[in-house]
Amino acid sequence: MPMSAAEIEAMIKHALPGAEVEMRDLAGDNDHWAANVTAPQFAGKSRVQQHKMVYEALDGKMGGVLHALQLTTQAPTS
Repeated sequence: MPMSAAEIEAMIKHALPGAEVEMRDLAGDNDHWAANVTAPQFAGKSRVQQHKMVYEALDGKMGGVLHALQLTTQAPTS
């Protein structure tokens, strides 16, 4: 069973307190997601490091229960 947007968002917010997460269903199948994540923990981190932090927040579900996730990450600008 695919992961819901709410479940993905909750896992990210739990691991990255203060994060803002916007989810979008890319294919209308609840299995291919895009996430825009803005988190203070990303400050000073490279995009690769930011993405790794999000994947770690998903606790090994990426590539399994969570089939596809397109990520956009950034630190807050102000």
